[in-house]
Amino acid sequence: MLEEVERWLAERSWSAADRPLDVLLAAKWDSGTTVSVVLPALNEEPTVGAIVEVIRRELMSDAVPLVDELVVIDSGSTDRTAEVAAAAGARVVHRDEVLPGLPALPGKGEVLWRSLLATTGDVVCFVDADLREFSADFVSGIVGPLLTDPGVQFVKAMYDRPLGTEFDVPGSAGTAGQGGRVTELVARPLLNLHWPQLAGFVQPLGGEYAARRSLLERLPFPVGYGVELGLLVDALHTVGLDALAQVDVGVRKHRHQDGQALGRMAAAIYRTAQLRLARGHLVRPAITQFERGPEGFVPRTYAVDTEERPPMAGIPEYAKRHAA
Repeated sequence: MLEEVERWLAERSWSAADRPLDVLLAAKWDSGTTVSVVLPALNEEPTVGAIVEVIRRELMSDAVPLVDELVVIDSGSTDRTAEVAAAAGARVVHRDEVLPGLPALPGKGEVLWRSLLATTGDVVCFVDADLREFSADFVSGIVGPLLTDPGVQFVKAMYDRPLGTEFDVPGSAGTAGQGGRVTELVARPLLNLHWPQLAGFVQPLGGEYAARRSLLERLPFPVGYGVELGLLVDALHTVGLDALAQVDVGVRKHRHQDGQALGRMAAAIYRTAQLRLARGHLVRPAITQFERGPEGFVPRTYAVDTEERPPMAGIPEYAKRHAA
C-alpha cells in the first residue's frame, strides 16, 4: 500500500461514534449547511418505508433536525414503493418528472443524477432503499465529516456485508464479510491496479455516500451500475485524496443479487473503468451470459451501459434554478 494511503487511512477513516449528534447539530447550525437525503428506489416496497421512518424519527425531529429534506426518487416501480414511502413521510418524486424534456435512461446512476435537480441541500446523502435493520448512523455517520471538516468533500460508508443472511437463506445467520462479491472480484483489483490512491476504501461500490453539492454538480454520472466507481474515481481526480473520507457505520444487510445479475454489474463497472483509463472506443459494449434450457445452455446477450450524463452544472434548467 502506498504511504499516502496509509496516512489517509489513519487521518480520513472514522467511526460514526466519533461524531455524536450534538456535535453534528452544532456544526450544522454554525455553518448553515443544509442536508438532503436521497433514496433511489425500484420495487423496494418491503424496505423503503422502514428506512424513511427511521430517518424521519431520529434525524428530522424538532430535537434532532439534522436532515432538512428526504426524497425518494422512484424509477418506475410496479409495486407500492411510492405509496409506502409517501405514507412514511418522504417526498416522492418520479424519475420522469425531473427534466421531463430529456427521456430517461434505465439505471441507478440516472436516478442519482436527476436527484440533484430534485433536491436543494448543500450536502446530498445517497442511501440504497433495500437496506434491512436500517440504522440512522448510515446517514449521520457519513454526513458528519462534511459538517465538521470543511476540507472533506466526499464520504463513503464502510461496513460488514454478511452474505446469506436470514433474509436470503431462512435459518442462516450469514457469513460475515462475504458480501460485496463484485467489489472483491472486479472493483478492488481495478482500483488497486489503476487508481492505487483509492485502495484504502473498504466499500468502494457501496450505495451509501454523501458529498457536497458543489462537487457532485461538476461530476459526470454513469447511468447504470458503474456510478459508484465512476464518482469515486472522478472525485479523486477533481478534489484529491485528502478531500475523500470513509466512516464505519456497522453492518449492512440487504437483498443480494444472483450470479448473472452480478455479471452484468461487473461488466458495467469494468466499462466505467475502461472509459476513465482511455476514454477510447468500446469494441463491444455487451455481455453474453448463459442459462440452461431444455436443450442445453442458451446464450443471453445484454447491453452494457455506455451512456453517461454530463455534470449537472451544465444543464440549463439546473443553472436557471441556482441563478434565481
